[in-house]
Amino acid sequence: MSLNCNELNLIISELSLTGAFIQEIVQPSYDMLAFRTIKQGILSTLIICTGANACRINTTENKVPKNVKPLRFHEFLRSHVQGMRINDCHQIGLDRIVKLDVSTWQQKYYIYIRLWSGAANVIVTDEEGIIQDCMYRRPKKNEVTGTKFTVEEKEVSEEEKTLALEKFPIRTFDSSIDSSLSFNRKIDIFYSEHASVLSRESLLAQAEKWYNVKHSKMENALQKLLAKQKQFENADHLKHTGDLILSFGSQAQGNFLDCVDYDTNEQVHIILDAKKSIQENATAYYDQYKKAISGLEDLQHDIDLSKRNIAALDAEYKAILDQKNVIKIEQMLRHDTTPKQKVEKVHAGLHYEVDGWTIIVGRTASENDDLLRHTVKGSDMWLHTRDYAGGYVFIKAQKNKTVPLEILLYAGNLAVYHSKARRNGQADLYYTHVKYLRRAKNGPKGLVLPTQEKNLFVKLDENRLRRLDELEKARIGI
Repeated sequence: MSLNCNELNLIISELSLTGAFIQEIVQPSYDMLAFRTIKQGILSTLIICTGANACRINTTENKVPKNVKPLRFHEFLRSHVQGMRINDCHQIGLDRIVKLDVSTWQQKYYIYIRLWSGAANVIVTDEEGIIQDCMYRRPKKNEVTGTKFTVEEKEVSEEEKTLALEKFPIRTFDSSIDSSLSFNRKIDIFYSEHASVLSRESLLAQAEKWYNVKHSKMENALQKLLAKQKQFENADHLKHTGDLILSFGSQAQGNFLDCVDYDTNEQVHIILDAKKSIQENATAYYDQYKKAISGLEDLQHDIDLSKRNIAALDAEYKAILDQKNVIKIEQMLRHDTTPKQKVEKVHAGLHYEVDGWTIIVGRTASENDDLLRHTVKGSDMWLHTRDYAGGYVFIKAQKNKTVPLEILLYAGNLAVYHSKARRNGQADLYYTHVKYLRRAKNGPKGLVLPTQEKNLFVKLDENRLRRLDELEKARIGI
């Protein structure tokens, strides 16, 4: 539950913030602020929480972690409010609004901390009441930068105070909280351990649900890979079937062949393609055998990658379980569940990890230019479609290693897919090292002219593209 007006009044009377300096401001989450203040050499941390059913302001002895990425309101407070002196701190009447008067010798602000469940906010105004910024911007309530914010301050009679105390009594706590502690400290302990929004038990329940869902997806993906590996392990049977077709092809009748297996002396029934010759049917089985053998190596890499991802998830979940600071747990959960499209990329283009090799795709002129300027080096390989507009594809070089043909074909498929040649399903590519590229003078952004290039003809391979998609999903944990 949130603080009532009388509890808020008691906390304000214990705070003694007048004359303190705001040394640092931290915003660990969207609904919480922490002001680290210093007064006469004594440091303290003031917590402001606007979470539903947990609205409060109090000092805390718990460590407040910084957010991984600074939030908008935090950046404003750090630029404009951090370092200011608190001239006054008081509750407005019997309302659950706290007003801070802060200033430097150059600037003065009022910080209104409204602790209403469902409509809580922290609003910073100048001396004229013009809003400079808010924790929550609400245009329908005129709580946005540049609008006027006013709060009526009126004297409260003793009779009104008595009636309010009868209606909203100050809560008492059970014996688990030391009765000799200040009310500030009691509130801090209560919300750290028992509050529904930030209780450790509630957060661990969220963590368990998050872990089970993610672990189940990863485990299912791994089981599919293992099942596929088991199928490929029977590859010798495909080769043996091809041998039987060549040995007993004369006995074939239309679209099947019945013969005695010379290894087991058992009767076998082999399905054939009536449109193909005996040699072509045998070749088809041999091709499946080769594909299975090469696929085994790729599958093993994918299986190892899936197992590493599951191990990393297990370690992350264990770190959450071992964490005692409820604010840190909430932050860890929120950081992991941030939608992927909202996570800021640290690089341009698409990145793929295939059998230990990194392939990078630039999809636009800007991404192509960005990759050429900041990501790739002279020894990296560059691919691009001939006679078709499209993105650049790069293969990151490895010391003392030549790019394998398989990796070159994966990169070639990406080059065709991310070009105008996708509709044709095939294209000629040229490829060379980045060091043999030179920028076209006065040309469009990202345009380069290659030298010492070689030609590569590529047909789109759905299996290769599908595997690239699966690898990317496994990497990001989908």
